[in-house]
Amino acid sequence: MEFTTEPFDLDEAPAHALVAREVIAAAELDAVDVGPFGNTAEGGADAVLDAVDALLRRTLESGATRITLQVNVIGEGGA
Repeated sequence: MEFTTEPFDLDEAPAHALVAREVIAAAELDAVDVGPFGNTAEGGADAVLDAVDALLRRTLESGATRITLQVNVIGEGGA
């Protein structure tokens, strides 16, 4: 998956961005890359779906006004 949360603040990471990092770091994912303009994570379907649910709920609660999310299925054919 790939995601960003907004609004952006280049001077200081907003609360919703810090929460997003917490959620992704705590998830049972295989690979995570957190950056200033986008974040990626890889893992099994259940782990990714659980992380997406927590990410959406917690970042919205923490002030995100927009979350852009893309999920790609690689290999296992959509299972």
